[in-house]
Amino acid sequence: MQPELGSKAPDFTAPIDGGATLSLSDLLGKKVVLYFYPKDNTSGCTKEACDFRDNMERLTSAGAVVVGVSPDSVASHNKFRAGHDLNFHLVADTEKVISTAYGVWVEKSMYGRKYMGVERSTFVIDEQGAISHVFRKVSVPGHVDKVIDMLQQV
Repeated sequence: MQPELGSKAPDFTAPIDGGATLSLSDLLGKKVVLYFYPKDNTSGCTKEACDFRDNMERLTSAGAVVVGVSPDSVASHNKFRAGHDLNFHLVADTEKVISTAYGVWVEKSMYGRKYMGVERSTFVIDEQGAISHVFRKVSVPGHVDKVIDMLQQV
């Protein structure tokens, strides 16, 4: 079950790349683009992360900060972030608590095999901490442009 539009975004405190922790509540007063992705250093996830990186000026001009979330470890995030010069933080959701709270830890199917995994999704959270927009089952090409367009309209 995912949180509904207009509802308060589920808060979390979790480890991020570099070994620090991040709480969503620390970002109150800013628009937050919270995007969930399945795995560091895979083709789609790398493309999505690099698209956010390459459009950071447009995102910050729209008043947003970007935070990526996946079930990978801090060590994996450190390598991913350094290897692609990412200019935003990555949250290690190794226990899938955040992914579950946002309803993106779901049953998936590939080649007839069912398994649990992250459904690529993006949540835009307004300055008061409410969910203002949700992108589910994200297709990577053009996604960041759609997020920026939406941010510029609100």
